[in-house]
This record gives sequence, structure tokens and C-alpha cells, in this order.
Amino acid sequence: MLQVKGNQIVDAHDQVVRLRGTCVGGWMNMENFINGYPGDEHGLRATMTDVLGPSRAHFFFDRWLDYFFAEEDVAFIKTCGANVVRLPLNYRHFEVDAAPNKYLEAGFERLDRVVQWCAQHQLYVILDLHAVQGWQNTDWHCDNSTRHAFFWQQLQFQDRFVALWEELARRYKGNAAIAGYNVMNEPVTNAPAGRFYDDRDYRPDWETLNRVYRRVVTAIRAIDPEHIIFLEGDLFSSRFELLEAHFAANLVYSSHNYTSPTYDFRHPPIDPEQRRQNYDRQKEIFLAQEGTHFSQRYQVPLWVGEFGDNGASGLEDQVGVFEEFGAHWTIWTYKSVGHMGWVTVDPAAEYLQVLAPVLEAKRVLGVDHWLVPGLPDTVVRGVMRELADLIEKAIDDPDINSSANQRYLAQTTLAGYVSNLMQPSYAKRFKGMTEVDLDRVLQSFAFKNCQPRPEIVTVLKQYWNRPA
Repeated sequence: MLQVKGNQIVDAHDQVVRLRGTCVGGWMNMENFINGYPGDEHGLRATMTDVLGPSRAHFFFDRWLDYFFAEEDVAFIKTCGANVVRLPLNYRHFEVDAAPNKYLEAGFERLDRVVQWCAQHQLYVILDLHAVQGWQNTDWHCDNSTRHAFFWQQLQFQDRFVALWEELARRYKGNAAIAGYNVMNEPVTNAPAGRFYDDRDYRPDWETLNRVYRRVVTAIRAIDPEHIIFLEGDLFSSRFELLEAHFAANLVYSSHNYTSPTYDFRHPPIDPEQRRQNYDRQKEIFLAQEGTHFSQRYQVPLWVGEFGDNGASGLEDQVGVFEEFGAHWTIWTYKSVGHMGWVTVDPAAEYLQVLAPVLEAKRVLGVDHWLVPGLPDTVVRGVMRELADLIEKAIDDPDINSSANQRYLAQTTLAGYVSNLMQPSYAKRFKGMTEVDLDRVLQSFAFKNCQPRPEIVTVLKQYWNRPA
């Protein structure tokens, strides 16, 4: 069982442990750009049920989860040298909205299997509630298609959230394979009604966040007094200035650090001086972040729960800074259809061939919000800019932030409306397939049919195999 001691994490022998590993996005919390579908997960499940029927749709998603993360994946992660996996979870695997507080054994059984595999392969597990009841933020990664975060205003959702963590604590108390509980991914407390904001002007609701954190920690501690509890900052785990520290024992705080590379990683510099400057820039960015200041001010452990793949050279610089600081870290993400995963589905895989027209339409329309900034200019992006300009001229309010207006207009229109409009076209690609056909296609996600990215794996191994 891991414990917090000062600003360190230690094991039962009082030896310092540095948690270094990976997140497994796209498994028990699916995401469009990771898994290759348009829109949100709960909408896709409903659409697949309409098109394929309940039985085949259930079979489809069960097999997808079976192949996406299996014991072969756990074994491979361990052989690379990692010592922890963060498992993002969607509450919908454990509870149905129509029957609150009545828990689904199938979800717990699936999670139990992976925890057991990780224990057998000597990997710690962090349980991460990535999508909570009522949505804790405005984005797709909490299975939200509305840009409304109702969780913070409605007590019924908070009650169900705490009750689910009590159930998880009952089931996993005493389990030493569990490093701890990441109670909520990327909260955004001050966007209850789809409010649009410029990140620079955003004002967290610290009173509500601290109250919710105190409540869930107290509830977990009443059942499980031993496990570490991981708490994230506001605004997608980036804001910490008034987050309450030291209100309970055995707490670790988590920031997410999606910083851009300081050079084009497709053409990494080879000059040692330029490389040193790039490292210094990454260090400057990291040290300026609120999570880093919070960790230093209160002398508490800092876990970088997510950070992106900036290419091999950019990744090496970023992780090098985390190591110098003494932070724990888990890279986002393990497996994908080709974006950010350090293991990817083979481009020739049947799943990608079956969905080729849908994937091309997704690219042209820019419906995966996370990928849009990295895409070349398209006709659709030009139309969004024109519409944003028209809106600003008509409203004639100088306080409207043009960049935020364009960003959220595109997200609401393309990642919201258009992506969900595309879901039937995705589902129809599988219409008429038998269960044998579906099983064969979904084997595209099995580890044996995927490709580790050697340039990224080499960097990760370099740090994962270091002593604490």
C-alpha cells in the first residue's frame, strides 16, 4: 500500500516510489479522436442500438472493450518499465441514470479483471473517474455533448458521485495494487449553463470545489482510510490558487500539462545549444504553472496526470523537466487509432478500412475538437471564421473575445451538432455484419494487431526504467 510522506510517496518499506506510467484513455471512457467514432460515447451507444439492435450493439461494445485493453497490453506496458496505469472511467459503466445508486456488476467485473492483471504484472493502478454524473466540465472527454456542466449546481449529481466513490472504496479497500483514487478528472466549476469564457478571464468557484472535495474525501476515508486520494485543479486541472491543501492525510495533487513543443518536432534540432534552450523553455513553462507553485508552497506531491505527445524530442524535454522537479507522471495516452497513442492501430487494419469514408468526413469537417488546431485550414474552418465575424459585428460588443468566440462556435457546431449528426453514418458501416464479422473487425484493437511507436517507446523506457 502506497502512502504520502511529506512531499514523497513511499511504499510499505518506507522506500520512495516515483509513479511513472501511462493513461489508458479510450477504454472504459471512450473518446472520439482515440477510438475513431464521431461525437460522444453515450450518443454513439444509443445510435448503434438503433441501427444494429440491442443484442448486436451490446456485443459490439463488449468486444471493443475486450480487445482495446487486455492482459497482453498490461504485460507490454510492464516490460517497457512503467510502474503505474491510470484507468479513466465513465460512471455509465457502473450506474444507469434511470436507476441511480443501483450498480452494474458487469462494469465492476471488467474493472476487477484489469486490476488483477496489473497486480499480477506488478503495476499500480490509479482509478480515475473521468466522466461523472451531470458532467464536471464542458468537453467531450467527460462524455458531454452539451457544453453544460450541471454537476456543480445540482445536489442530486453530487450525491450520486459521492455514493459511487463509496462503492468503489468498499470494493477496493485494502487492495495494495491500487495506488489511489483520482476522484474527478479536469473539473470546470464555473460553466454550469454552457457559459463561454476566455481561459484568461475564467474565475473558478473555489467554495464549491473545496466543499465537494472535502465531502468525497471524508466519505471515502470513512470506508477506506488507507488509499491515496488524488485531487486535480480547476479549469481542466490547471488552476490551483485557492485550492485547499492539507485538509486530510494522504493527499496528492494533480496538474495536467499540455504544453506545445518549443520547436517543430518533425524536424528536431540537432544543435546541442538549441536543444538546451528548448529544455530551458519547457522548464520555464512548467515552473510557471499553478500546480507547480502549489506543490512547492505546501510541500505536497505533484502528479502530472496527463500531458501530450510532442514527438520524441519534445517528449524527452518535457519528461526531463518533470524528473528534475521530482513530479510523478502518466502520459496521455496508451492506445489510439493514430492520434497521441504511443501504441496505434495498424493503418491497414480492417476497422480503419471499413470506416475510411467516415474518418475522411471527420477530418474534412473538423469534428474532433482536440485535433482541429493541428489540422490544415479547411473550407469549414473558413466558414466558421466568417460566421464568428458576422456574429461579432451584429452584436457589436467590444468585450467579446474573438478567439474564444470562434473556438466555441466551432466546438458547439462541429464537435457538437455535426459530429452527432454523423453517428448514424458510423453505425451503418457495421449494419448487416454478423457477430463473427464484428469480432473480426474489432480485433484491429488487439495488441497483436497494433504498432508501438518506437521513437516514443524509446523515450518512455529511458525514464520508466530509472530508480525513484
